[in-house]
Amino acid sequence: MIYELTGVSKTYRPRRGAAVCALRDVSLNIAAGETVAVVGPSGAGKSTLLHVLGGLTAADEGKVLFEGADLAAMKPARRAALRGGKIGVVMQNFALIDDYSVLQNVMTPLYFQKCGDRRERALAALERVNIAHLKDKRAGEISGGEKQRCAIARALAGGPSVLLADEPTGQLDTATAEGILQLFCSLGQDGITVVIVTHDEKVASACGRRVTITDGRILADTAAQK
Repeated sequence: MIYELTGVSKTYRPRRGAAVCALRDVSLNIAAGETVAVVGPSGAGKSTLLHVLGGLTAADEGKVLFEGADLAAMKPARRAALRGGKIGVVMQNFALIDDYSVLQNVMTPLYFQKCGDRRERALAALERVNIAHLKDKRAGEISGGEKQRCAIARALAGGPSVLLADEPTGQLDTATAEGILQLFCSLGQDGITVVIVTHDEKVASACGRRVTITDGRILADTAAQK
């Protein structure tokens, strides 16, 4: 298993207002090469689960193992290195630096790996998502679909075994979203484990497995209906 979650709970405690329990006793295994859609209503805990998988958010209770290693036991620098390498994360708002070029955005996480071929790896990732011709354009000057592809390229540049994506088609028009969906499907076919948080039924149906979350709990875990 690439991921093993056992009894994972997470509660957010704001300075003002009531505490919010985002995950409640979640246990979940994800095998290498799976393509998994995480679905459910807004506020169900989908994004929190994705952040826990990426080591961006620590669980309050339970255990999260990635390739057999406990994410909580790792030093922050080790978790950051994983996100630049084995775990690629695509955020809902793209999280690009508008004043950087497309190429610079894709290269940025590679500095944490201290590799000497950053430019070559970034260019290869841009080729993979079909926007290498935009490498010198500022990220703030490209379209939403191109920004999404740039964000995916950045996640792929480190050569990840896992790609985590939060609502990757949520801000895109139908035609552009279709292209992004096809890209994710091709990544899954290449053996990358893909976990996608989505409200889009077409995206969920394209995945091999569907995990439904409600009120922080896994309500269902089934093969997706195609």
